[in-house]
Amino acid sequence: MRENLHRFFRAARGVGVHVSPAESIDAMRAVKQVGFSDRAILRDSLLLTLAKSQDEKLALGDCFDLFFSQPEPRQDQPEADSDDTSQDSDQSPSSEAAGEPGESQPPQELGQLAQMLLSQDRNAIAAAIASASGAASLSDIRYSTQRGIFSSRILDAMGLQRLRDDLDELTATNPALAERLRAALDALREAVRDTVSQGLALYAREEAENLRNEILRNAPLARIERRQVAEMRALIRQIARRLRERYSKPRKRQRRGHLDVRRTLRRNAAWGGVPFLTAWKRKHRDRPKIVALCDVSGSVAQVSDFFLLLIHSLHEVVDDVRSFAFSSHMIEVSEILEKNSPEEAMAEIMSKVGFGSSDYGSSLVDFEKDFMSALTPQTTVIVLGDARSNNLDPRADILRRISERSKRLVWLNPEGRLAWGFGDSEMPRYATFCSVVRQCATAQQLERAVSDIVATYQ
Repeated sequence: MRENLHRFFRAARGVGVHVSPAESIDAMRAVKQVGFSDRAILRDSLLLTLAKSQDEKLALGDCFDLFFSQPEPRQDQPEADSDDTSQDSDQSPSSEAAGEPGESQPPQELGQLAQMLLSQDRNAIAAAIASASGAASLSDIRYSTQRGIFSSRILDAMGLQRLRDDLDELTATNPALAERLRAALDALREAVRDTVSQGLALYAREEAENLRNEILRNAPLARIERRQVAEMRALIRQIARRLRERYSKPRKRQRRGHLDVRRTLRRNAAWGGVPFLTAWKRKHRDRPKIVALCDVSGSVAQVSDFFLLLIHSLHEVVDDVRSFAFSSHMIEVSEILEKNSPEEAMAEIMSKVGFGSSDYGSSLVDFEKDFMSALTPQTTVIVLGDARSNNLDPRADILRRISERSKRLVWLNPEGRLAWGFGDSEMPRYATFCSVVRQCATAQQLERAVSDIVATYQ
């Protein structure tokens, strides 16, 4: 039971259900109470103890149905063949004498697998396949190219070599029985292949998901295909969740501070040093603020989409985030992002300022006129854009004043560094007033950039 449940937990993680050690212990305790006899109760028990959301409940239910469904062993031969075999046995007295016992009770001198196949005991065959799958470590399968290897391992664990010896012997002594056994072996191979395919569907999902995510993480955001947008959004949400988990706990510790041992001992001298009263070291930290300025013109609109999604998802880490979007003029989009789903928010933002020709100078004028008061000495300003202003006045003087009023000015450029300064790119001029300038063309680069920014507040 324990081994099967461990394999099920592994399969559940592969479909995206987060199963912690504590949750796996709870699930095993629940299964110990309900047992395996009633499959519906077992299914409900696992879903109640492991699933934390409706999506996880659906994924876990499908995983359960697949995991506990056993491929049915096929019939060893068609009914017509059986009739032909019986007719042949009627014509041959010697084959009748040997064939009838073979149909009801296989010869005792045959191996266990041969007897099992000839008796057509489906439950015993299914149990043997399951046991051999565990012995062959089927849960380690990762790629479709490994199907043949694991099929061979399972068959070897079931005693294929002895079965071959039995076939050779029967071919010489009882050809009719040998033919039956050969047909049963073909059916067994099919059942083993189905079992391996089932294992691949269960255990290779996590590896395939990791490989797909790794490819997406390093793919240029500006060239993501339409069919990959939903997958990239899910990946960005995973990145945001990891950043929240990484940086939320240190912030909680910093609110209380660290134990000051010397002050604690002095304060409790009257009680013999027993620490009734504790003293804590507290290091003052400025309240963090982030102001994000996102270029949503046609050339970088898709990158800005993912960037705004990530920034909006980090509200649990950074206390104060204000977001602005611009093409030829700038508007604040913080409220739009907070009140709408990502898809609805981006549609509304794009309808207002998106897909236009970029004019950094005019947009910076709008920010200085309407939003300059949002900057304080504790603010980190993040600009996401390609710094291409269509040969218009870039107003770098306004960017200098933004840099002077804020703590840091970080520029994330989705273009490669070789393109900076060529054509209408004003990146070299803007970089003069930036604390950090980084290329940010992929999800991996975006994660590292935002992680480094948030880490400064910890």
